[in-house]
Amino acid sequence: MTSPSTTVPSPAAPANPRSRVILASLVGTTIEFYDFYVYATAAVLVFPILFFPTGNDTTSLLLSFSVFGAAMVARPLGAIVFGHFGDRFGRKATLVASLLTMGIATFLIGCLPTFNEIGVWAAVLLLVLRLFQGFALGGEWSGAALVATENAPKGKRAWYGTFPQLGAPLGFIIANGIFLAINFLLPHPEGAGQRSADFLAWGWRVPFLFSAVMVIIGLWVRLRLVESETFVKAEEKGAIRKFPLGTVIRHHWWHLILGTFIMLATYVLFYLMTNFTLAYGTKATLEGAQAAAEAAGTPFDAATYVPGLGFGYTDFVLMQIIGVVFFGIFTLLSGPIADAVGRRRLLLWVTGIIIVFGLTFNLFLLPQLDPKFTGALVQAFLVFGFMLMGATFGPMGAILPELFPTNVRYSGSAISYNVSSILGAALAPIVAVALWAAADGSPALVGIYLSAMSVLTFIALVLSPETKDVDYNADLGVGATGSL
Repeated sequence: MTSPSTTVPSPAAPANPRSRVILASLVGTTIEFYDFYVYATAAVLVFPILFFPTGNDTTSLLLSFSVFGAAMVARPLGAIVFGHFGDRFGRKATLVASLLTMGIATFLIGCLPTFNEIGVWAAVLLLVLRLFQGFALGGEWSGAALVATENAPKGKRAWYGTFPQLGAPLGFIIANGIFLAINFLLPHPEGAGQRSADFLAWGWRVPFLFSAVMVIIGLWVRLRLVESETFVKAEEKGAIRKFPLGTVIRHHWWHLILGTFIMLATYVLFYLMTNFTLAYGTKATLEGAQAAAEAAGTPFDAATYVPGLGFGYTDFVLMQIIGVVFFGIFTLLSGPIADAVGRRRLLLWVTGIIIVFGLTFNLFLLPQLDPKFTGALVQAFLVFGFMLMGATFGPMGAILPELFPTNVRYSGSAISYNVSSILGAALAPIVAVALWAAADGSPALVGIYLSAMSVLTFIALVLSPETKDVDYNADLGVGATGSL
């Protein structure tokens, strides 16, 4: 019988159990990315027609993508605001606030009147709500990544960091699945087409309004979290700064630059694989557009028309969803690999492959004589591209936070992640459409653009340190930040 004095105390249970950490980081980002992708899909299918009816398909699409990209400009502002409060007062309240902001903005987009009802004010209101979406996402990702990585067991930080990343493919599948279901269930009196009249009249609003249900679920999960031991320790040691932004700019500016460019290729690849390919894949071929114009008795100018691949909306989104399944699988696989070999080494290899992948666009994305062969090539392109997306996106949940100490980790990782969104995500769809038009319908220049951006990421990785062995509990920022 063991006496009380010699009894070995059992280790304290973690403040946030593993299941709660994984669920909170996964559910929140899934909802946030769902909201973002609902807009991204509508930016291709609905908004050019209902909010930007210019009479020119390419111009309307560019205007729609411009408003889509405007949210990326708001993201760094969200990163600064949410990062400030997250580094000063904790991660939990900040995550709840970002989720509410995104959910309300998305719901209100579903209530907006269109151009035919209030004219240009429809586009203005859409822009305002889109800016709020970007502002919210600016604070969401970093907070979720910190919840995952600051609560991770030793040696599994990259693995835990993949769970908030997994919200991206899950959000994409849910958002596009709902769009597909609505379009399928609505009547198509003129035959199966890309969009029915009812879909354009009211069906497109349903995915936006449905976000309210998802936000309630996310809030229930996140309100059960408690602060991580790492942040609590930083508070106890007096490491919390009154002005985290000033600290991170003054003492960690080089890591801000590195983090921004490390994320660049990931952003460009993702928005080309989703927005651009959806626009390019569902745009009618030259022959298809000419035949449609002749049938309708409308004039057609082949010299100014920018052709696509001519897939139906339903068919192409199903192809994208198949690719996104591989996105999710490789996101999860990348975590254990990054824990084993290091984040930097894995990302150098993946980025090198993305550079080569960008040079293959014409091999996969040009129409072939046999439509089935065209479909097979495009599906292979989507699968391989989304595999690379998972492999590069997964480790970001670990490497960006690890570049910064605890007392500025939220601000530093959020600013890097979201400034990169301006250089990558905001510009990628617009640049891609312009290059597509400049090349008379060929995607070759779009692929070269991806390769060029990936070269910048490769250079940033070469210049960056390996962060695999960073000790969060020791890297609180005490002493390195002076008395600011």
